[in-house]
Amino acid sequence: MSHVAVKSIPFSTRLGGRHAKDIVASDKARAQKFLAGLHPHGPAAFHEAKRRRRGHHGSGGDTGSGTGTGTTAPSGSNGSSIDVTDAGVTYTASVGVGNPATEYTLLIDTGSSNTWVGAGKKYTPTSTAHSTGKSVNVSYGSGSFSGTEYTDTVTLSSNLVIQNQSIGVASTAQGFNDVDGILGIGPVDLTSTTVTGTSSVPTVTDNLYAQGTIPTESIGISYEPTTQASAANGELSFGTTDSSKYTGEITYVPITSTSPASQYWGIDQSLTYGSSGTSLLSGAAGIVDTGTTLLLIATDAFQKYEKATGATMDQATGLLTLTEEQFKNLKSLYFNIGGTTFELTADAQIWPRNLNSTIGGAEGKIYLVVSDLGSQSGSGLDFIDGFAFLQRFYSVFDTTNSRVGIAKTPWTDATSN
Repeated sequence: MSHVAVKSIPFSTRLGGRHAKDIVASDKARAQKFLAGLHPHGPAAFHEAKRRRRGHHGSGGDTGSGTGTGTTAPSGSNGSSIDVTDAGVTYTASVGVGNPATEYTLLIDTGSSNTWVGAGKKYTPTSTAHSTGKSVNVSYGSGSFSGTEYTDTVTLSSNLVIQNQSIGVASTAQGFNDVDGILGIGPVDLTSTTVTGTSSVPTVTDNLYAQGTIPTESIGISYEPTTQASAANGELSFGTTDSSKYTGEITYVPITSTSPASQYWGIDQSLTYGSSGTSLLSGAAGIVDTGTTLLLIATDAFQKYEKATGATMDQATGLLTLTEEQFKNLKSLYFNIGGTTFELTADAQIWPRNLNSTIGGAEGKIYLVVSDLGSQSGSGLDFIDGFAFLQRFYSVFDTTNSRVGIAKTPWTDATSN
């Protein structure tokens, strides 16, 4: 296959306009579900599912990549699904369906796996459309849809065209504003029980791999810091990485062996505040998660951070806040991952002040994006490197090789806040 063109799609970042207290509560609830080991969906789950299927003669499709941002809620889950769309930020892409293609604005979801349309713009079948007649039902953290399964041509970009992709065509949809549906790029196991009479349906990532379009089941994700409520500043790369989006080399680390982080996109890292070295976490296991908004650290580490920065808890938002003078003295956080040090600058540790109103904050006030995970260190999941971290670094979620990659970017040290 050709490696000349990067197999990627651009996407937009949208702030959800949710109050900070809701974001904090949602992030903490997600962390507790991860700690409980509910619905594991990292590389370990992928390889275990393949092992099970070999023993059960193909009881499902090949598993795709997952990044721990949520799950669908199949019937009988007893409320154990992990939130999908209740993060403080969402991402959308323009995706073509049919031939000639109709463009739909779809929410990119690395933590659910069904692709569907019809929440906004209605689906118009073309010559490539085929109704299977089967019903589709998916529940998310803050919404749901139901409808009929079709197979159709899905165009992510000119070099990412998928034939006979399963899509849901919604007859009803709740909780989705300003989008037409979802592009689900999580692991295939999350499609279980969503389509009647089908154990699972191949995801877009599965089919890209199966149809020879991408050489490996991996996804590279590029974010950038933003001071706008809606900015076209992201990119997903399927089966490859985009060297224009990062600087230096990508540091790859294997999935941690420490449970429960090992069941997700778990890595080992040490965390230090300031170059002089106030150690917050040492050799700790945690996860990299695109669906968590904040940077969460274990309670004892959070308390050390709070003391070192002089920050105080703002009761209105549930976030730590600093005075201007304290912000001038705020030191960097240093993440040691796989022997490489990644610096999260003072600027990167605060919510963009231009966007305070989107989280119910006061104009000009300085809010920190580091928050309390809600449990003590040593639990097997001591941190979640969420969106606030990933905005400053390039990330790779490599299912095939059971590893996570992190690299610096041209905006790692950007001053935007």
